[in-house]
Amino acid sequence: MDRLIAMQVFVEVAERGSLTQASDALGMSRAMVSRYLESVERWLGARLLQRTTRRVSLTEAGAGALLRCRQMLELAREAEAAAGEQQLAPRGRLRVTASASLAQARLAAAVADFLARHPDCEVELVVLERAVNLVEERIDLAVRISNQLDPGLVARPLGRFNSVLCATPGYLAGAPPLQTPEDLRQHRCVTHAYVNRSDYTLQQGGQWLRVPVRSVLQSNDAGVMHRAVLAGAGLAILPDYLVDDDLRTGRLVRVLPGCEPESHAIHGVYLSRQYQPLALRLLLDFLAERFGAPA
Repeated sequence: MDRLIAMQVFVEVAERGSLTQASDALGMSRAMVSRYLESVERWLGARLLQRTTRRVSLTEAGAGALLRCRQMLELAREAEAAAGEQQLAPRGRLRVTASASLAQARLAAAVADFLARHPDCEVELVVLERAVNLVEERIDLAVRISNQLDPGLVARPLGRFNSVLCATPGYLAGAPPLQTPEDLRQHRCVTHAYVNRSDYTLQQGGQWLRVPVRSVLQSNDAGVMHRAVLAGAGLAILPDYLVDDDLRTGRLVRVLPGCEPESHAIHGVYLSRQYQPLALRLLLDFLAERFGAPA
């Protein structure tokens, strides 16, 4: 059987998690899809998929084979285009993951604009507050906020955002005076469960200060922290993309304006610099342009 078609069938089944959905998308019978899957497994000498009556999932060997098959299919498309047989255009589905706050505030709109520009592409946006294994969870791109990525990861800087130390006017009216970083010790704080849970890092006069704080509420989601602060729970360091409107309207007030929290980098993390699908390369370029990364 045609190995390129067999690989295409395998990729489609792996991405959709269903032989029936894959057969509908490919316009072939379910029996033919099964035959192509069996031919790929014979060719590679390993079981790639676990099949049950309700779903299909990748085996460990299948997760590794999925990446290689995607690369080979992309190489085939590029070879056809280089030979002038067809116009190379981005197509296919990408699985992208990001935190809930970033996905809601920035990424969803950016992806919508990208899809309007490239109508043959599809994106599945997976919202998670944890770092994922890209191979095991079939993720093409993880958009992560971090200043200290694992050096073993393949990543591209996409931009930066600033953070704001803020609270509601109502909270500040009933709280102790707040004039110096040391005054933070007397205040109720809302903190991120993974970052600055027990202290705040602030820059004052070119010097970095680490101030212990009393965390009365922690969350692993910046959106939850934002809503808690709006409800008067206390002070918090929040990304500017969440609080810009609140600062303009006065719902929140910037405190200690001479002390700035550290900014954070946005990275696109992916599996390999070589043989990337064209859709992924273009999405990375688009997000870098949207989020303001330098060329």
